[in-house]
Parts: sequence; structure tokens; C-alpha cells
Amino acid sequence: MGQCSATNSTASRLTASRPTEKRPVVEVVKKERESRAIVPEGPEIEQVWRTYKQTQDPNLRNLLIERYLPLVRYISERLLVSLPKSIELDDLQSAGVFGLMDAIDGFDLTRGIKFKTYCTTRIRGSILDELRSQDWVPRLVRLKAHQLAKAWKALEIEFGREPTDYEMAEKMGVSLDELSGIVEEASVCNIFSLSEKWDDNEDDDSLEKVDMLEDKSSLDPIETLNQKDVLRAITRSLTKKEKLIIIMYYYEGLTMREIGDVLNLTESRVCQIRSNVMAKLKVQLEKMRKTIVI
Repeated sequence: MGQCSATNSTASRLTASRPTEKRPVVEVVKKERESRAIVPEGPEIEQVWRTYKQTQDPNLRNLLIERYLPLVRYISERLLVSLPKSIELDDLQSAGVFGLMDAIDGFDLTRGIKFKTYCTTRIRGSILDELRSQDWVPRLVRLKAHQLAKAWKALEIEFGREPTDYEMAEKMGVSLDELSGIVEEASVCNIFSLSEKWDDNEDDDSLEKVDMLEDKSSLDPIETLNQKDVLRAITRSLTKKEKLIIIMYYYEGLTMREIGDVLNLTESRVCQIRSNVMAKLKVQLEKMRKTIVI
């Protein structure tokens, strides 16, 4: 984007310092740019246009850009309403300024139309072109997704419920197989930013969607508590040595040899104790199962 002398300010108001004396246009620019007021529509701005087209003075070009920057913001805000939250207003305005500069360079004073009418189309088109260039979804797929959403909304209003696949296919004039293909293609158009707020609250303390994702690598606290309860229940009747062998073997993943080294027992002795404990627990669990009333 070209360098503009001021991107966030509006142009100054062109007024003569003395009503009986007409100042040169360049002097008007220099003096009135300092006041930061808005350039009004009227003879003054028309004189700026005529002088710019004759001289191509970059100072006058910058003045015209500043004058119509509020229009860029207005169009950008209007477009932003229908766009995803991931799109920033500043990005739209940056693209819109390109369209404004092109409109200023291409505006023909002899055609007798207002510049505001002419540049509105150019600004909007520049923003849309930038959005399309950043869109990874082919334009045809985006169009199908729009048609699908439009048909869905129309049928939902008509029937007061969600439409069936058959009703959607009939509304769009396609077969069920073709409808399935359109739905599959349109699904790639829907993305969500993990940086978006979980709710509509924009406070800094609000949770983001990324904070609500499940961590597959972390332990489930409920499952952990259940395991501890089961462990206490099944080891209640065991001796201290038997408890240690069960915990080290099933919960800590130690081998028979490693458990024998810890408890100063042979590997065969550890295996024998484990087998006895498992037989004892099997009988205990069978008794508990019979006492459960279904």
C-alpha cells in the first residue's frame, strides 16, 4: 500500500483567510491540513479536484485521500457485520484505502458524477477482492455453501422446523446424492478461531474456545478417583506386603524381578504371592457381585 501522509486523520476545512482574497490551492492545502478539520463539499473541494487533475500534485492527492477516509471506514464497518469474527476492521480499511487511491487516480471530472458515488463501488470492490484473495475455499464452493444456507433458512421459515434432506434437495433442484456432495463441499467453509471468546462477553477475563478443549493426554479426575476407590476396596483385606505387590505390579508397572528387589524377595515368591492375592480377590469380588441388588 502506498505511503499516505496521514492515515488516521481527516483533511482540514478549506476556508479563505480573507474573503476578498483568493489563496492558491497549494497554500490552502498547507494551511488547512494543520487544522485537521474535514474538507467540505463545495467549490473548494471542486477546485482541489481540478488542480490535482491538472498538476498531479501528491499533496493534493493526500488531501483527497484524507477527505474520503471516513467513507472507507463506513464501508468497512458495513461489510464487517456479515463477516466472521476472525476478520479485523483494520484489514478491511487497509484494502479499502487501495480502492480509494485507485478511484482518485481514475476519477474523470468530465463525466459529471459525484466522486462519492464513484469511489464507493471501487472501495467495496477492493475490499471484496482482498477477501477473496485470502479465501482458501474456491469461489464456486463458497457460492454453493451460500445457496445451501439460503435454501435451509427459507424452508425453516416455511415449515417452522428443520427441513429434511428430501425437502432440501427438492428446493435446490438436485438429487439426494448431489445434495450430499454439496453439503460435504460446503463443510470446509466453516472454520472457528480458537482465540474467540467462549461467550459474547468481551472482557479480558472471559474464557477463549482454546481453554475449553479437552486435553487427551491429561488424566480424567473422575476416573482417577474411581480407581482410587476401587483400589481401597479390593486391598482392604490384604496384608501390607500383598498391597505393595499389587500396587507396584498393576499401578506402577514394575516387573516381578523389580518388585522382588524392592521387597527383598525372589521373583518366584513374588509371583506366588500375586497369584494367591488374585485368587483371594476373585472370591471377594464374586461375593460382592452376589450382594448387589439389580
